[in-house]
Amino acid sequence: MNKFDKIDELKEIERKFKVNVTLMGFIGEIIPKNIVQGYIFSIPTLSTRVRRMDDKAFLTIKGGADLLSRDEFEYEIPVAEANEMLELFCKKILIKKRYVLVQDELCWEIDVFEGKLEGLILAEIELPAVDTSFSLPDWIGEEVTEDPQYLNANLIERC
Repeated sequence: MNKFDKIDELKEIERKFKVNVTLMGFIGEIIPKNIVQGYIFSIPTLSTRVRRMDDKAFLTIKGGADLLSRDEFEYEIPVAEANEMLELFCKKILIKKRYVLVQDELCWEIDVFEGKLEGLILAEIELPAVDTSFSLPDWIGEEVTEDPQYLNANLIERC
């Protein structure tokens, strides 16, 4: 079954945390993905993002006021078109390295931001349901899921 078989699976359910960098000794063992992204359109409840991740690119539409569970539609697009959209339509660009770590069958994505956001490190865990329980690694700090200033669509304004 793929994510388009059921409308419930078009929901992105994730929790977001600050990271205690001093406890992240393992990160040097993970090969990061290089991400460049920009927003074609963004208001608090709706955004359209272009993202280049290494040798792939995606167009993503996210919507909803609930920061824990939002609607998400993501489509792979040609890298050349993503580059053109980033140049033509995105005033600001966000750059980060993403490290992926699987723990207890759940996937942590650790984003290390670059440029004007250098020093910011956030970890997200995508969940199959809002009430999914999981254990927090010792390198996880304060939860910022409900704080809109930590949405990428808002972070990019600081770039």
